[in-house]
Amino acid sequence: MNRILLFSFLFLSTLPLSAQHHHTHDRVIRFPDVPGYHVLSCDFHQHTVFSDGSVWPDIRVQEALRDSVDAISLTEHLEYQPHQADIPHPDRNRAYQLAQEEAKGSNLIVVNGSEITRDMPPGHTNAIFLTDANKLLHDDAMESFREAKRQGAFVFWNHPNWTAQRPDGVATLTDMHRKMLAEGLLQGIEVINDVNFSDEAFQIALDQNLTLMGTSDIHGLIDWNYLVHEGGHRPVTLVLAKERSAESIREALFAHRTVVYMNNTLAGRPEHLLPLLSACIRVESAEYEGNTSVLKVALRNLGDSDLLLQNQSGYTFHHDAGIVELHGNSQTVILVKTRERLKSVELPFNVLNAFTAPGKATSVRLTVEVH
Repeated sequence: MNRILLFSFLFLSTLPLSAQHHHTHDRVIRFPDVPGYHVLSCDFHQHTVFSDGSVWPDIRVQEALRDSVDAISLTEHLEYQPHQADIPHPDRNRAYQLAQEEAKGSNLIVVNGSEITRDMPPGHTNAIFLTDANKLLHDDAMESFREAKRQGAFVFWNHPNWTAQRPDGVATLTDMHRKMLAEGLLQGIEVINDVNFSDEAFQIALDQNLTLMGTSDIHGLIDWNYLVHEGGHRPVTLVLAKERSAESIREALFAHRTVVYMNNTLAGRPEHLLPLLSACIRVESAEYEGNTSVLKVALRNLGDSDLLLQNQSGYTFHHDAGIVELHGNSQTVILVKTRERLKSVELPFNVLNAFTAPGKATSVRLTVEVH
């Protein structure tokens, strides 16, 4: 998958990009809503000084507000407390409480979460929407997961491809994970963690009916890790929620309604990704240039992610060799050689950086009405 994307971007960079576009980018992560759902950007794996992070919880809230992230969770390690000599705290809910206080008066949703930190198996796992993190402190990891289930928590497997626990970098189900699945103790898996994308975790999610998750797992500063000042962004989980509320996000996670987003790459199940792409790409205008049969089509990308489109129609383009980049929050103009003047045109594209399965790019079809 990465080789395909790299080739596509390198190929694009060699073209005379005379397709006109106007690109406005800021640090805000925003995607349009889809029919029936709000699209909420969420980062449910973060750390502070209350485990092994470098900042106080209020900084995590301030970063999220700057990025217009809709919901966060500070998932401190339950068992791993490297700062305890300086910040001793018997209450594992403390980071959440401080973040809640800081978020008062804002639209940011903060949910209580913790990271169950064990050797492989089962590795590291987040439990969010907890009522009391302290009750997850057990010698037996399975008892921690069972307590999370009793609290109605949503549990997802963190960085299953982490080379510190999987030297080959390949996410692999173990017998313990299969036991967790059988008991209903595991609902999601990180396909994206920090700057890493796992095709194998993506396939596990599809095979085991797990929710796709994308998180920053931030320990330092968002701005430093993701070079926000240069146009970068944290990875997030885009949650398709019925309402903008914690309970609605929780319901959506259990129902697997997510798309993950990192570095202009989107991945999700077709029933969630396709509506999102359809909401992002809008045909703003279409008209023939003078008395020619060259159709000038203005496309607007309403989402944050740049989209790399590969022409699948029977038409060729006047300025592009079949690949068009739609910058996020911008308009791009393409020139389509239709050979004759038509009243409407169908333009199918492969979206080379939007995936419904490992290595499987999705497709969109644009109906263009000529004015």
